Amino acid sequence: MKIKSNFIFFVSLFLILPVLFAEDNDSIKTDILFLKIQELETEIAELRNKIESQNYLIEKLINESLSDTSDNQSKNADELILSKDIKLIGVDDPKSKDQVFNSAISALEEQKYDISYELFNYFVESFEDEEKNPLSHFWLGEISLIENDLSKSKDHFMELISSYPNHYRVPLAHKKIGDIFLKSNDVQRAKDKYNFVVREYPNNSASSLALQLLKNME
Repeated sequence: MKIKSNFIFFVSLFLILPVLFAEDNDSIKTDILFLKIQELETEIAELRNKIESQNYLIEKLINESLSDTSDNQSKNADELILSKDIKLIGVDDPKSKDQVFNSAISALEEQKYDISYELFNYFVESFEDEEKNPLSHFWLGEISLIENDLSKSKDHFMELISSYPNHYRVPLAHKKIGDIFLKSNDVQRAKDKYNFVVREYPNNSASSLALQLLKNME
C-alpha cells in the first residue's frame, strides 16, 4: 500500500514538474520582455531629450543670429552719429546722403528720437539736397516738439520756412508753430498763426487742421 502511494506521488510529481518549469519559463520570458520594453522606453526618452536639446540649440542660434542682425543695424545707425568735426567720406555722394537720411527716418519710425535727431542734424550740416534738407529741418522740429523742447522746435520750423519758402511742408510748419504757441499757453498767437494758415494756404491739408483747432478753441 505504501509502495503504491509512493508510486502515485512520483508519477504526480513527474507530471507537475513540466508544468511548473513551463510556468517559470513563461514568467522569465515575460520578465525579459518587460525589461526590453523598459530599455526601449529609456532609449526613446533619451532620444527625445537629445532632440529637445538640439531644437533648443537651433532655436538659440536662430535667436542669437536675429539679435546680432538687429544689433548690427542699430550699430550701423549709431556709427553714423559722428562728431561735429568729422564728415563722411564723399560728402556729395548720393549713397552717403541716402544712407544717413534713411537711417534717420528708420530711427524716427522706431521712436529712437535721440538717434533720429542726431542723424537729421548731421544731414543738414553735411549735405545739400533740395528735397531732403527741408524735410530734415521739418523732422528736427517735429522731434523737438515731441520732446517738448519748444524753443528748438520753433527754430527748426522757422529755418524750413525762411530757407525753403516754396517747399510743400511750409504750410504744416506754420501750423506747427501755432501748436508751439498753444503749448506755451499763448492762445492769441496760436489763433493768429492758425488763421494765417487758413488764409494763406486754403487748399492745403494744414489749413483743415488749423481750422479744426480754431473751432475747438471757440
